[in-house]
Amino acid sequence: MRTYRYFLLLFWVGQPYPTSSTPLSKRTSGFPAKKRALELSGNSKNELNRSKRSWMWNQFFLLEEYTGSDYQYVGKLHSDQDRGDGSLKYILSGDGAGDLFIINENTGDIQATKRLDREEKPVYILRAQAINRRTGRPVEPESEFIIKIHDINDNEPIFTKEIYTATVPEMSDVGTFVVQVTATDADDPTYGNSAKVVYSILQGQPYFSVESETVEIKTPLGYHIQLEINEIHNVVIQAKDMGGQMGGLSGTTTVNISLTDVNDNPPRFPQSTYQFKTPESSPPGTPIGRIKASDADVGENAEIEYSITDGEGLDMFDVVTDQETQEGIITVKKLLDFEKKKVYTLKVEASNPHVEPRFLYLGPFKDSATVRIVVEDVDEPPVFSKLAYVLQIREDAQINTTIGSVTAQDPDASRNPVKYSVDRHTDMDRIFNIDSGNGSIFTSKLLDRETLLWHNITVIATEINNPKQSSRVPLYIKVLDVNDNAPEFAEFYETFVCEKAKADQLIQTLRAVDKDDPYSGHQFSFSLAPEAASGSNFTIRDNKDNTAGILTRKNGYNRHEMSTYLLPVVISDNDYPVQSSTGTVTVRVCACDPHGNMQSCHAEALIHPTGLSTGALVAILLCIVILLVTVVLFAALRRQRKKEPLIISKEDIRDNIVSYNDEGGGEEDTQAFDIGTLRNPEAIEDSKLRRDIVPEALFLPRRTPTARDNTDVRDFINQRLKDNDTDPTAPPYDSLATYAYEGTGSVADSLSSLESVTTDGDQDYDYLSDWGPRFKKLADMYGGVDSDKDS
Repeated sequence: MRTYRYFLLLFWVGQPYPTSSTPLSKRTSGFPAKKRALELSGNSKNELNRSKRSWMWNQFFLLEEYTGSDYQYVGKLHSDQDRGDGSLKYILSGDGAGDLFIINENTGDIQATKRLDREEKPVYILRAQAINRRTGRPVEPESEFIIKIHDINDNEPIFTKEIYTATVPEMSDVGTFVVQVTATDADDPTYGNSAKVVYSILQGQPYFSVESETVEIKTPLGYHIQLEINEIHNVVIQAKDMGGQMGGLSGTTTVNISLTDVNDNPPRFPQSTYQFKTPESSPPGTPIGRIKASDADVGENAEIEYSITDGEGLDMFDVVTDQETQEGIITVKKLLDFEKKKVYTLKVEASNPHVEPRFLYLGPFKDSATVRIVVEDVDEPPVFSKLAYVLQIREDAQINTTIGSVTAQDPDASRNPVKYSVDRHTDMDRIFNIDSGNGSIFTSKLLDRETLLWHNITVIATEINNPKQSSRVPLYIKVLDVNDNAPEFAEFYETFVCEKAKADQLIQTLRAVDKDDPYSGHQFSFSLAPEAASGSNFTIRDNKDNTAGILTRKNGYNRHEMSTYLLPVVISDNDYPVQSSTGTVTVRVCACDPHGNMQSCHAEALIHPTGLSTGALVAILLCIVILLVTVVLFAALRRQRKKEPLIISKEDIRDNIVSYNDEGGGEEDTQAFDIGTLRNPEAIEDSKLRRDIVPEALFLPRRTPTARDNTDVRDFINQRLKDNDTDPTAPPYDSLATYAYEGTGSVADSLSSLESVTTDGDQDYDYLSDWGPRFKKLADMYGGVDSDKDS
């Protein structure tokens, strides 16, 4: 039995392996199940062990991606218990058993039914078992074995990104690292060269290079990349397996490399000379023109600063940089004058504020250009010889006195003549005037320094040929003081002297003021008026400091003899001519307490005989006031009596019934007659009121001036009488009738409505028709009744 087992093992080792392309050195012979872990860990040592009832088979290898039409043969399982009589049955279980792998249960041959992919699953672990067909019991213990899938080169390298992006400064040093790319190959890196990848550049040379194994993109030797030539470079990288040999698979990716700018280009003017024009009237800050230098760089490396470095107009012009357009704006710095200089030449420089020292070898990063500025002549207004004039004049100067003069001339080459005038808005009172030809200023009114010290006026100079060209200058005129005002008391002085005053006692200190303002200051002198100097009860003491004191001349004063003294004081100044005035000081004689405080300044004879106290006087005054108030109230109540209306009848129907209790005229008949109309004989006739119709609105009487001649009133009344005589609709309001008494001998009986009711049938009213148009309505009323009755 031992000899048989050994022979069978040698037979399997010596057989060629039909399903594996692995060299013999890589194959392993059969091994016991207990040693399979060593085979899985990579131990290729063949170990032969003799054991009772043990499996005998090889480690199986299988190529991936089999393309044949038949099942792919894997290997054969065999047990030493198999007698070849078909009594044993082989069973396969584990990874892919029955699906990917099938076994011939009689022979133990294993086959693969589908194409296998190592990248999906490189190793399959299965379990084999042999059972007795008759008993169904295993004749050998179940053991595991493996099937390894041999790799073929069926996967190309794949980059981790489809597109890479990177940046690198332009003008970078040779060999500067740019970016690292990575590609992976799914094939087995331990088997052959299927997963050995090398890199190369298909597009992007000669600006970039790639290390075949380190996959680092660098700038190549001998080339400087410039952004100005190409801002973005698209580099195509290829990764190829099989170590780059023919037949290897490859994959590509694109690397977009953007160049960042560095300041390696200086600014350059497109032309060397510029010329601009500007009028001489351009104020400071006026832009004249723009210049622009170009810079091939971008961003802050393209920023340009402009400056004036030389030229005749270095202090007349300025240049500023427009940050948005990177242009240099030339502006006026000082006022220009065509008559002084017509052309200016400037040297303008453009430079980069951000310069990298490592590029200084390329040359200076600045450029210059010449700018020529032509000043154009403008018709300018006249120019005064001074910015302001200050003149002086004495306040006692006579009218037409010349104060001074102003001078202005046309600055243009034509030298147009100029006329002068005073702006009357600054001299509303027309105190000053000016000679329009020579600019002499003279007075037109008298001056008063005390009223106004300074006069601020404006003088206008205008070109005669072009009145639109004019200029103004302020003129300040100071009025010099003349001693034309006399000093006077600083305030109204009223003082008192005690009855028991002693001689030479000071009772009042006097002060004076003067509207004048002498150069040496005020110096006033005080004295009594000549008419009061002799026999005066008081004296004046001049303190020599513009003050004086009033002193008593005697001992004791009697207020019953003289209660008030009027003391005339003469005040004089020391200027030329000397001015003086007289002021009166009122001195009352009063009773004083021992300390000199005033108690009373009234004579006792005026109040003692009455014997009335202050309370009694107040009571008397209060009674008088109450009596006056009572009288006033009584008079007001008398005026508040009720006024009776002119017409009180509720049956005031003017077309049929006349209210005869209205006497007409009188003070209260304001609606029936407007007395104001009599005072205006020329009143409009159309505005008169209809007296047979109740007025719809209340017309207020108009106040008109009284006629200067009574003839007008008489003519107006006659005209009114004539109008009423001819007006059939006007009742006889102008006549005065007393209806309460009809009189004796009247043809008509009483017109009372009560009596008419009883006697209406016995009356004949035909005579009313003979009374004229005024009684026409009555005739129609009563005459018509009779007619109806007769009918």
